[in-house]
Amino acid sequence: MNQEFLNIIIIIAFGYLLKRLNILQEKDGEVISKIIFKITLPALVIVTFDSVKIETSLIMLPVIVIIYGMITAILGLLFFKNEERELKGSLLMLSHGFNVGLFAFPLVYAIWGMEGLTYFSMFDVGASFLVFGISFIFGSYFSNEGLRLNPLEILKKLGKSIPLMTYIIASILNFSHIHLPDMFIEVASTISGANIPLSLLLLGLFLNFKFDKQFIRPMVKFLAFRYGLGLIVGLVLYFTLPADIMLRSTILIGLLLPVAASALTFAVEFKYSITSIRFIATMSNITMLVSIVILYLFANFIL
Repeated sequence: MNQEFLNIIIIIAFGYLLKRLNILQEKDGEVISKIIFKITLPALVIVTFDSVKIETSLIMLPVIVIIYGMITAILGLLFFKNEERELKGSLLMLSHGFNVGLFAFPLVYAIWGMEGLTYFSMFDVGASFLVFGISFIFGSYFSNEGLRLNPLEILKKLGKSIPLMTYIIASILNFSHIHLPDMFIEVASTISGANIPLSLLLLGLFLNFKFDKQFIRPMVKFLAFRYGLGLIVGLVLYFTLPADIMLRSTILIGLLLPVAASALTFAVEFKYSITSIRFIATMSNITMLVSIVILYLFANFIL
């Protein structure tokens, strides 16, 4: 397992080195991320769900994630109530959603293989609803222009999420015991093989170790809130939930994953200031580093 983690770190470092040498730039990462989210990740989901049997109990995962998101929304409004309006919106957007597709899948596959991907895929279904639901609402409401959306707009956002739609369709096919043609699965399997290396290279491209000193206070406050709440809830559910060890491990690790990359997209869409956008980008990098350490420790000494 340590060798697999080392390989992952090397690929991430290689992506960062390519950026430092100007062979690739962060703007190239935008193209790579589109390839991942619209092509290789859906292909991986299709292959995963076609090759395993999804137990009915796994429906519990997205339900728990959505309930956790609602609790986070209430506590976040209280915890960040004294922050300036746009900073509050940034913090609340960051509080919801998890970086599953890019960050978790490569590491989970290294630890648990295809079975782990199945569990985390179901976790990501719930996370997708948080991102395009609660996070999107908070980001819009606390922008300078104020709330300017309706339920239909949120549904359109969900419907345009190719990974989410793939999860839903693949789940329906799995529960209905419908298998896709072998040739289709073979092609999807070939495409999905690029998902993990591309995801790791992308993480390296987006790594940035510079941040403004003005971010320190809200950064520490956010990290304490996100990881403190995630650790408490995750441990309670891990030791009390009447479910198999893989499901409980998925919840524990899932709640400690990095922030969703969508927060940065929403900040741009809602015309947040450059300072807020930089803060969100900084938090994305920091939570990624923190979560790598947490996942390594858990995989070696706890789970």
